[in-house]
Amino acid sequence: MMTYDQPLIWVTMILMLFGMVMVYSASISLPDSPKYANYTNAQFLIRQAMFVLISVIAGAFFFRVPIEAWQKYAPYLFVGTLILLIAVLIPGVGKGVNGAKRWLPLKVLNLQPSELMKLFMVLYAADYTVRKQEYMHKLTKGFFPMLMAVGVVGLLLLLEPDLGAFGVIVCIAMGILFLGGINGIWFGGIAATLVGIFTLVIALSPWRRERIFAYLNPWVEENALGKAYQLSHSLIAFGRGELFGVGLGASVEKLHYLPEAHTDFLLAVIGEELGFVGVMAVVLLFYWLLKRAFEIGRQAIALDQTFAGLTAKGIGIWIGVQAFINMGVNLGLLPTKGLTLPLMSYGGSGVMTNCVGLAILLRVDYENRVLMRGGRV
Repeated sequence: MMTYDQPLIWVTMILMLFGMVMVYSASISLPDSPKYANYTNAQFLIRQAMFVLISVIAGAFFFRVPIEAWQKYAPYLFVGTLILLIAVLIPGVGKGVNGAKRWLPLKVLNLQPSELMKLFMVLYAADYTVRKQEYMHKLTKGFFPMLMAVGVVGLLLLLEPDLGAFGVIVCIAMGILFLGGINGIWFGGIAATLVGIFTLVIALSPWRRERIFAYLNPWVEENALGKAYQLSHSLIAFGRGELFGVGLGASVEKLHYLPEAHTDFLLAVIGEELGFVGVMAVVLLFYWLLKRAFEIGRQAIALDQTFAGLTAKGIGIWIGVQAFINMGVNLGLLPTKGLTLPLMSYGGSGVMTNCVGLAILLRVDYENRVLMRGGRV
């Protein structure tokens, strides 16, 4: 029996290395525009390679942290990240890009606290569910405190604004509570309420409302040149790719037609250059990650390691939901949202938190193997 899950490591590395190749392909022409005139053609490749290297080192370090320690410090990590979300909104502290204030500028990279919150929400929700297990069927003692915590996070994210990250975090919290045994009737009612809240947020925000209408009919000239510009060009990219793609590096849409091609719309470039086959390879790799996370979680729960099991499943929910939303946006199945493709899109905070999350998942599997061999963790 191996002491760690080698296929999990290989799938993670394949996704990150494949992402580096596609980030290079999608960003190679960006220096032609005035915005990136001072950049070299390999600027984004070099930075992404640096992010991946740092993330792998961080993952190797955090793999050595016992799951018991994560459970102990989960509430403190959650509160600390909450403070960072507040700091982002302070004038002169947070950094704004395209009208959104989501980053804290550091010398090495721009830290995005919402990415950290996704990971620490997994840990906090798993710890909360274990601590409140006897109250999971009660609204006031079981669910309401968690609702308040998610509500505070949601308010801060909506002020940035970052509705996409809020949606992922809500799915993480609700998913873990559901797996932890929350009352089914309360869960259904709360899920319906959250849908209503998201609908209300969109309805009361003129620019979000316009984006929804544009998403419903992206080929009208006004929409295609305005709110649905990214979506229409993303769909054109997939259409050009057909079955096997136009060839690696041969995308036309990345030549300043498709904005954010190296971040939010990386899958569209994959679809154009590598076709349906390339996209399906990415989908299957993420499906395997999600399936493996739930298998590790079920195994941990069977060994009476409830926190570890919920954490493993929560990491699966996080990676799966974010990948699904990004793919749905690229394919026109969901309205346009600023969410990256986990492990693959350009960005330091996202890749690092993904790697740390998967290192924790690997640690859960490692401790499962030790326990099954009669050892102690």
